[in-house]
Order: sequence, then C-alpha cells, then structure tokens
Amino acid sequence: MHDEKKPLPRRLNQRPKTSKLAASEQRRINLNGKDVAYVLMRCRRKTIGMKINSEGLTVRIPPREPLCWVESVLQKRADWIVKKLDEWKNKKSSKPEWAEGAIFPLLGEPWQVTITTDGIVQMVPAMVNAGVEEENQLKLPLPSMLTANQIEKAVMNWYRHHAMTCFSERIVLYAHKLGVALPQLRLSRARTLWGSCNSRGIVHLNWRLIQKSLDLVDYVVAHELSHLIEMNHSKAFWQTVGSVYPGYAAARKKLRGVG
Repeated sequence: MHDEKKPLPRRLNQRPKTSKLAASEQRRINLNGKDVAYVLMRCRRKTIGMKINSEGLTVRIPPREPLCWVESVLQKRADWIVKKLDEWKNKKSSKPEWAEGAIFPLLGEPWQVTITTDGIVQMVPAMVNAGVEEENQLKLPLPSMLTANQIEKAVMNWYRHHAMTCFSERIVLYAHKLGVALPQLRLSRARTLWGSCNSRGIVHLNWRLIQKSLDLVDYVVAHELSHLIEMNHSKAFWQTVGSVYPGYAAARKKLRGVG
C-alpha cells in the first residue's frame, strides 16, 4: 500500500499570488501651451480615469492601452485639466507664508512680519519703513533662530490680541445702541461662519474677521447682537439690524464677496 501525499497546509499569513501591475510612470505633455507633468498608472480598469489634487495630475488607464490614445484623451480634456491644475496652484499660493517679510492683513490694511537682530518679531504697517510708532508694533521675545512655527505663533497671538480688543470695543458700542446687556465674547475658528449668538447671551466671532475692514466687523457685530432681540432672521430681525447699521445689505454682500 502506497502512502498518499497530502497537500501542505497554507500558512495563515500566506496570501494568494496576484499578477503584478506595471509601475507608475512620470510623463509630460503640452496642453493649451502649458507643459503639464502627470503620473501614468496602468491598472485593472476598463476606462481612463483622471484625478487632480495637491500632488498634480494622475492618469489611470487599462493595462494595454497605447500611449497615443492616452495623449489624445488628455488633449480633448485640456481645458478642464489646465483649469483644475490652476485652481490647486492658487490654493497652494493662498496659504500663509510664515517667514520674515510675509504680509498679513489687519482691519483691511497690510502688515508685515519683521525680525530684529535680537530675535524680536514685529508686525509693522507694510507701507511704513523706519519710525513706526511704538504702539503699532507687536514685540514677542523669541530665539534669534526663528522657525516657521515660532513666527506663526507670534502672528496668531498678535491676531488674537487685536481681535479681542477690537471686537470687545465694537460689542460695547452696539450693545449700547441696541439697549441690550453686554454679552460674553469668545473667539471662533469656524470654517463657514463669521459669527454666532446663542440664547445664553454668548457671542462667537471668527478671529479671521479681524483681517477684514472695520465696516465689515461692525456689520457682523450688529448682526449677532441683534439676535439678542430677535433670535431668527425674520423681517423684524433685519429691521433691528438696520436700526443700528443702515448699510447692512451692502456690507452683507461685500462680506460674501471676500469669502
């Protein structure tokens, strides 16, 4: 009687073999007069796929499609590709640069990061050189070798200081005009709201509002404090806003325009 060979058991961590896909390729193409770099990937799919993000353009195609077909498709979608790449480029350029010489707005005016020889961060009006008044400068003691994180911290502290000071003053002004009790103020980091007000009398104002001009700050303050009288957006609410800020419609439109 012969011994029958039994198949060896598969190890628990052993995976079935799969066919290896081709590695990605770095390629370039001229689209609408612009030299565009892209990553070409061959994968198991039946149609071409394109993705554009912060890394650039990625094109995924079926394994056997010729390069000439890929380039013809890219040429047909050239307008869309160039537009989307430009949008991502603008998003990158809109990010703040935490470095000496960077410009940051305060109440609609440009201010510039300067660093003294002894490692002091100063925020000065961008169009003013030497002789800036002392009260217009924010000085924070930092090491002489400053990192981007240190400059960011200094600028953000500068913003928070001015936001609390300015917003508090405007809240006092409009609370008096509306005849309401002085609410608590808290700074907000909301992505989509400039301000909010709740029934407990707490007003949240987005710290980014301090970057805008004073007329827009006043509109948001008048808007939120009016909710202490009308906790809605009824006709009566807008009449309340208009009683202390007659140009609210123009300010509202302007604020939407600046994003």
